[in-house]
Order: sequence, then C-alpha cells, then structure tokens
Amino acid sequence: MVERAVAADAGEILTLQRAAYVSEAQLYGDPYIPPLVESLEQVRKAVETAVVLKAVEAGRIVGAVRGQVAGTACLIGRLVVAPDRQGQGLGTALLEALHEQVPEAEAFDLFTGHLSDGNLRLYRRLGYRETHRERMDDHLTLIHLRRRPA
Repeated sequence: MVERAVAADAGEILTLQRAAYVSEAQLYGDPYIPPLVESLEQVRKAVETAVVLKAVEAGRIVGAVRGQVAGTACLIGRLVVAPDRQGQGLGTALLEALHEQVPEAEAFDLFTGHLSDGNLRLYRRLGYRETHRERMDDHLTLIHLRRRPA
C-alpha cells in the first residue's frame, strides 16, 4: 500500500534510506553520499514540505520517494526500496503513485549515477528520457532524466 508519509515516519524512512543506499555508496566508492549523511531533521523537514510517499507492508515501511514541485516540474529524489524487497515492483509503484499525486506537474525530473544500471532501466521503462549528464568527479557522472505526462 502506497500512502503519504507523515513526520512520525521520518526515522523509519531514514533507516530504510541508509539501508537502500549502501549498495550505491559501494558502487561509487563513496560512503559520504548525501542519502547516507542526511540527518533525521532533514528527512522530517522533507516529509513536512514535499510530497513524500511510503510503501507499507505488514506495518513496515519498505519503500519511499520524494517529490518537490519547482515551477512546472516535480523534482524526484530519494527513491528507496528495502534491500530485501528490491526488484519486486515497489519502485515502479512508488513512482507511478507520485506521478498521480502531482497531476499539475508538466514534467518529472530526477537523476542517478552513471553506474546505476538498475535505476536507469527502471526510469527508462517508465518513460524517463536522458536530458543531460553532469560530471561530478572522476568516479561519478550524474545522468539527468525527464518524463512528461502522457
């Protein structure tokens, strides 16, 4: 079940986020990527100011995603799925629910690292198209993608 997160969910979402992003940190050789060093207060503020959705199974938050409206676009961030639930459609369900929650958006924008093949496959399958690349350093290039509603 996908529903809107509340401030009281921030701790569980942060724990889930850290578990989900460990593999990304290992992939890029950087234990200090933003999702791993974000504070509880930062997550709580996001829940209070953005559209934050959570996927809940048996009382456990197993996925989450954030959307922040900026102008006519919705900036998507922190799509996370519990490591034991990845590859089972939760990421798709969360993104589709976010698309529905922000019907006024003329575009949905997100980014991921160039080595994150699973993420890129998911985004492309859902209609996201690459807009540009941003080289951060020798080990990381961000791929920016956009999806326009049908």
